[in-house]
Amino acid sequence: MTPGRARAGWAGQAAAAAARAGVAGLVQALAQELAPYRIRVNGIAPGAIRGPEIGADRACPTAEAALLEQIPAGRMGTAEDVGRAAVWLASDDSEYVTGVTLRVDGGLYLGPFEREDG
Repeated sequence: MTPGRARAGWAGQAAAAAARAGVAGLVQALAQELAPYRIRVNGIAPGAIRGPEIGADRACPTAEAALLEQIPAGRMGTAEDVGRAAVWLASDDSEYVTGVTLRVDGGLYLGPFEREDG
């Protein structure tokens, strides 16, 4: 789920935006209901993650370059990036974290930015 799309939506993506917003609300509601039982409920909102649908061999170089210009971290994410976030949320290291949708997006949904390098 991508919080940026959940809040603002993108043209042609009404159903996806509604579903993402619903999931974000569900995370918060369940977190409130289950916190007294020491059950944590959190979500992960991946940004542009390199995978079968966004693979180096399938992406249009121009489209990928345009996408990378929007990501402050300067790279697409990996499944490992998302996996490390999930492991942290499932660990005791995050025992006081609940009702959060953690963005794993390299800053993509922070909004427009300008790079100093060009």
